[in-house]
Amino acid sequence: MKLYSQNKNEGWRKFQSDLMLNSRKKKIMPRLFKFLLFSITAVGFMVAIETTPLGNFGQMVTDVKENLSTKIKLDIPIPAAFLKAEAEKKPQNAPRQVLLTRDDVRALLDPSILVNSETPKIVIQGETEKFFVETTLDTSLQGLLIQNLEKLKTLTRGKPQRIGLVAMDPFTGKIVAMAGFDLDDPEANPCTMGDYPAASIFKIVTAATAVETMGYTPKTPLSFNGGKYTLYKRQLTDTRNRHTTEVTLASAFAESINPVFGKIASTGLGPEKLALYATAFGFNQGVETDFPFDSGSFVLTDSAFQLAEVGCGFNKTTTISPMFGAMLASTIVNRGNRPLPSMVKQITDTRGNVIYTGATSSVQKAISPETAMALRTMMAETILRGTARRAFKGAEKDSTLSRLEMGGKTGSLSNRENTVRYDWFTGFAKEKNGEKSLALAVVVGHRKYIGTRAATYARIMFKHYFNSYFASNNKTNANRG
Repeated sequence: MKLYSQNKNEGWRKFQSDLMLNSRKKKIMPRLFKFLLFSITAVGFMVAIETTPLGNFGQMVTDVKENLSTKIKLDIPIPAAFLKAEAEKKPQNAPRQVLLTRDDVRALLDPSILVNSETPKIVIQGETEKFFVETTLDTSLQGLLIQNLEKLKTLTRGKPQRIGLVAMDPFTGKIVAMAGFDLDDPEANPCTMGDYPAASIFKIVTAATAVETMGYTPKTPLSFNGGKYTLYKRQLTDTRNRHTTEVTLASAFAESINPVFGKIASTGLGPEKLALYATAFGFNQGVETDFPFDSGSFVLTDSAFQLAEVGCGFNKTTTISPMFGAMLASTIVNRGNRPLPSMVKQITDTRGNVIYTGATSSVQKAISPETAMALRTMMAETILRGTARRAFKGAEKDSTLSRLEMGGKTGSLSNRENTVRYDWFTGFAKEKNGEKSLALAVVVGHRKYIGTRAATYARIMFKHYFNSYFASNNKTNANRG
C-alpha cells in the first residue's frame, strides 16, 4: 500500500481527500454529459419549431417526445401550451363532420318542401339531425307569387285546377322563384312535375333545328293551306292555290301556325335531325341538379304524320315540366347554352358547419349563338305581334318594361280527358343596356272557365322583378354620388 505521507494522520486525510475528489468527478461527468446532450437536443427542437409548417407541428412534437423519452432515455416534459393546442385540434368526443354530396342533397330536398317557400331559408329534419338550407329564391318575387296564389284559391269562377310558375337566372341557372298549387294534390309540387303536354312550346326546338340544319332565317318565306291551329294530312302538302297563305318563319312562330311547323318537321327535317336537337335541348335526358324535377319527354315513330304532330306540338305524348320550360327559355337568351338549374346556396348543420356549398354554374351547348339570336327575334315577335300581344299590350310605354328586351312562346292544349285546358308561356326578359336577365315558365290548367292567362302572369313577374332591380340600382348609384 502506498503511503501519502510519513505522518500517519496526514496520510489518512490525503487519502480521504483524493477519494472524495474522485467520487465527485464520477458524479459530475455524467451530469455534464447529460446537460450537453440536453442542450444540443433543445437547440435542435427550437430549430425544428422555426422551420416546421404549422400544419405539421403536432407530428413534430410527437416525434421529439418519442426521441427524448425512448431513444435518448431522457424524461423531458412537453410544454403545456403545445399539449393544449393538440388537444383542441383533435377533440376526443367531437362528432365527425360529414359533408353532403349533390346526390345526398337531391335525396334530402323533396320537391314538396321547395314550392311556395316564404323565406329563402328552409329547415329540414333529417333522420338524425336538422339541416338548414339557404336557397337562391328572391324573397320579393316569391312573396308576390304566393300572394297572388292565395287570392286565386278564394275564387269561385276562374280558379285554375293547377298552376306552376318558375323563374330562373338564365346565365347562372339559379332558381329565383317557384310557386304553384294542384287542387287534386295539395302536397304536390306542380313546378317540377313533367306530365303537362308541351303543346306549341316544342316549336322552339323545331324552329332551332330548321335554322341550324336547313339554313332558315326569321325571314324565310313559307306557306300553308287551311286553318292556323289545325293539322290534317292534306295540310302537309305543298299545294298552292288561291287559298294558300304566305308567311315568314318568324310570323309562323309568333302566331303558332301548326301546318307550317308540321311540314318543316315531316318533309324538311325528318326524325333523326329533330330527335338530335330535342336531345340537345334536354328532352329525354336526366338533369343532374341539387333538387329533383322532371325534364321533357317525346316519342317519335316511323309515321310522317306523327312526326308532324310532334314538330308543331299538336300531340299529348310530348310533355314538359314548368322547370324544364324555364330551361328552354334560358337556353335561348344564354346564347344557345343550356344552364344547369340550381336552388341551394349552402347547407349547414346544427353546429353551424357548412356541409354543402352550391356548385358553380355549368352549361351545355344546345345550339349556336347565331341560332339562339334568330330564336330571340322570333320570340320577340310573339310578344309584339303574335299570340302574347294582348298580355303585353302597352309594354313599350311602361316605365319598366320599355327598358327590356322580351320574348316568349305560348302554347295551349287540353289534357287527355279534356277536363283541363293547359295554357303555357315560356320566355325571357333582358335589360336593353345591361346583362340582367330573367327566364321563366308559367303553366295554368284552366277548368270550365278561363281565368288569368299564363302570359299575363309572365308580364307581372317581369315587371315586378326588374322594377325592384332598377330601384335597387338607382339607390346604390345615389349612395355612391
